[in-house]
Amino acid sequence: MRIAFITPTRDRPSQIARMLESLNAQTRRPDQIIVVDAGRRPVKAEVEAVQGAAVDYEPWTSAPSSAAQRNAGLARLRDDIELVCFFDDDQELHPDAVEHMLRFWQAAPPDVVAASFNEATYTDQRRLFWRRLGLGALLGLYSRKPGRVAPSGWHALYGKVEQNTECEWLSSKALVVRRNLLNTFQFDPFFEGYSYLEDLEFTYGLSRHGRLMIVADAQFDHDQPPRGADFNWRDFGRMEVRNRLYFVRKHGLSVSRCYLGLLIRLSMTLCEALFKLDRTAWHRALGNAEELSRTHCRE
Repeated sequence: MRIAFITPTRDRPSQIARMLESLNAQTRRPDQIIVVDAGRRPVKAEVEAVQGAAVDYEPWTSAPSSAAQRNAGLARLRDDIELVCFFDDDQELHPDAVEHMLRFWQAAPPDVVAASFNEATYTDQRRLFWRRLGLGALLGLYSRKPGRVAPSGWHALYGKVEQNTECEWLSSKALVVRRNLLNTFQFDPFFEGYSYLEDLEFTYGLSRHGRLMIVADAQFDHDQPPRGADFNWRDFGRMEVRNRLYFVRKHGLSVSRCYLGLLIRLSMTLCEALFKLDRTAWHRALGNAEELSRTHCRE
């Protein structure tokens, strides 16, 4: 089977160089690599420096958006490509990862529509104890089962797996999809800019048409840099509310449960802001409150 990798990038020359080298070092190299670059400083030189693997470089001149850049990469696919991997620029595949992924697909039944590489370096440092409470599961706010989506629209993280695992959603940072489905399914342009929850919306839609899997032996490392000082936490707080409600409404989930979950999220962020004197949390909570108020007024 022939596989292509599509990577959106923006102002990360060292990360994209390491990522491309990890693809070039595979025991089974990808058949096509497409880099869609929205950076102020183009990484064309880093792309052209890669020896061995052919890389298509696509400059992106519109507003940066992971979702839109991934969709743009689809237009550059070769006709013979059967599998498409969306892969982020701050990651590196283990040397045999593509080989394991293709071995999985060669044996996969037709009802498998997408699969994720397995994040070997995954650690969940968040202390969201309320998600583990039985009451949250009983109310349909959150699932205790990894990789599941609750009626509220909240998704349970899945982390690193020890065996092939089926999920209801998958992260788009290392996601492989059957090419033929991408004629119908693409990333929703609603998720602009930071594209928060675009992977949840995209893959949950796919899960209504087939099975989603994590391939345990196909592993990668994720070295996500911290958000810069210029990251706008107030805008992110608005986005948390707006994007979650959009997802819930689009897929016919419970709007009332979603609002309850958003209010709990806001309360937790406010507590963090007040008791830890955390300005970041304060701006995030302010954004949550503003968008909740705006949404309530519209309804």
